Amino acid sequence: MPMIFQYAYMQRALLVGFLLAVIVACLGTVMVHKRLSLIGDALSHSSLAGVAVGLLLGFNPIIGAMATCVVAAFAIEAIRKKLGNHSELAVAIVLSTGIGLAGVLSGFVRSSADFNSFLFGSIVAISGFEARLVMILAVVVLVAFILLYKELFYISFDEQAAAISGVPVGVVNAIFTILTAVTVSIAARTVGALIVSSLMVVPVAAAMSLARSYRTTVLWAVFVSVVSTVGGLVLSFYIGLKPGGTIVLLSVAILLLCKLIGFLRGRNTGSKTPAKALETKGE
Repeated sequence: MPMIFQYAYMQRALLVGFLLAVIVACLGTVMVHKRLSLIGDALSHSSLAGVAVGLLLGFNPIIGAMATCVVAAFAIEAIRKKLGNHSELAVAIVLSTGIGLAGVLSGFVRSSADFNSFLFGSIVAISGFEARLVMILAVVVLVAFILLYKELFYISFDEQAAAISGVPVGVVNAIFTILTAVTVSIAARTVGALIVSSLMVVPVAAAMSLARSYRTTVLWAVFVSVVSTVGGLVLSFYIGLKPGGTIVLLSVAILLLCKLIGFLRGRNTGSKTPAKALETKGE
């Protein structure tokens, strides 16, 4: 048995990393196509305010992070609808508010080490409770994603057309918002609030370089995310690097490789680029 599997904490980290990689890639695919790539940043930074509240009041910081992320996610949705053509400003507004609250509240936290552990995460030090929480979340997110696949697909590209077609846009958006908020809050604890946004966007960007449909984009995003997460954990274990940063850097390296492959394939075939094919082919 390889050395990495001889340690219980690494077994737990690999399992949690694998599950998070799958669900984060699924949610990230929808967010990127909704042109909300930076929502992960806004939610993860907002989660730090919830962490600070949890540490100040003496309850589990993850619960505080979840509550704050849910409020922030619904705030983004509400502001988006009010701003119309400038809806992307909603993410910037919530991001700024989250950073401000986290900065002020962190000044009252007695143990800065506990708060700082959420900045870059500690996937190799997660507790059994947190691991079980991730497993439950993974099941819920995957079931919801599969059941609402077509609805999320329509909403990702055109909410108005989806509503006209009979899709309950409000309900689907609410479910997706809650799942994204909870996922980001838990992922921020494991890989870090400053890193989780990268895991939601970079694998999807890599997938769009190769995929020629929405479905294959999801599959490629999951594949890249899993390889980056598991590979990053293995590299960090044997080389002695920080897991969160290693995972992100590996995902960026895979992104560059996918871009190169996509460019060479497009030049050799003389066909449409994967991104254009994705737009025209749909599912």
